[in-house]
Amino acid sequence: MTEESMSENTMRAVTIKEFGGPEVLTSERVARPEPLPTEVLVRVRAAGLNPVDWKTRAGQAMAGVQTMPLILGWDVSGVVEEVGFGVTTLKPGDEVYAMPWFPRAAGAYAEYVTAPSRHFARKPASIGHVEAAALPLAALTAWQVLVDTSAVRAGQRVLVHAAAGGVGHLAVQFAKHLGAEVVATASAPRHAWLKELGADEVIDYTQQRFEDVTGDIDVVVDLVGAHDDTDVRSVSVTRPGGLVVSIPAGVPERLATVAGQAGVRTSPFLVEPDSAALTTIAGLVDSGTVRIEVERTFPLEEVAEAHRVGEANRTRGKLVLTVTD
Repeated sequence: MTEESMSENTMRAVTIKEFGGPEVLTSERVARPEPLPTEVLVRVRAAGLNPVDWKTRAGQAMAGVQTMPLILGWDVSGVVEEVGFGVTTLKPGDEVYAMPWFPRAAGAYAEYVTAPSRHFARKPASIGHVEAAALPLAALTAWQVLVDTSAVRAGQRVLVHAAAGGVGHLAVQFAKHLGAEVVATASAPRHAWLKELGADEVIDYTQQRFEDVTGDIDVVVDLVGAHDDTDVRSVSVTRPGGLVVSIPAGVPERLATVAGQAGVRTSPFLVEPDSAALTTIAGLVDSGTVRIEVERTFPLEEVAEAHRVGEANRTRGKLVLTVTD
């Protein structure tokens, strides 16, 4: 096999062969995937990073549904390279973005991915691939929680915990777009920015307990969970009949018990691929209604450092890997 044909059949990727710390992430050449019928092959320009990435790498989160060796990453923005039989909605050259296959492996830490064509949507035209790659998982999480799970409507009060993070800063904007009054928790340096994004009230969780300064909440977007009893404390600020959506770890028994006693509903949540929602979100981005914050980018080969930065949990918005030109 010639070097040229070999390069056509392989690609750069970052794999893990066992769960562990950032050091298990290994850059190597692997076989390039081929699209099956109804699938597309996408050349990855950029790949977003999410907490589920490093939690899965460590053997938590979605680790139980993976097989080794594993290529991590679910957020993709890139260009359609090839289409499988039956695909009529996309063609080579189309710029697309997606969160394919979740929670099964999507393999975004690589030069190419394959997935069903209808997992993809056309990338927002007004932003580049780096910003687009930051959107899918975080934006779909926020959108599906607010629109599908909670049915947020105008005039309701929505509380977003960890509002400065990837999901949080999008949830603030989506809730505002839906006509809600938005209360956000974040450290003080993030307050002015969150108000720019649409938060009506921002609480510094390092200085005040949110239950001491707010209440009458209709929907809680809980991105913190059991840490510091945030999930259970959220019940005390929620109106009877209101809803606490617990995203990190579902609804533990103690939360269900406290909520039941208070007449507050609870719901677990896990994001799903959703090209229709991605198309709607792209429209909101292109109209200027929603913006995505990317704090820092890393080349693919520096993904271990990107995981270390992400795990420190101090990121404003998102981190993104740049994969191909």
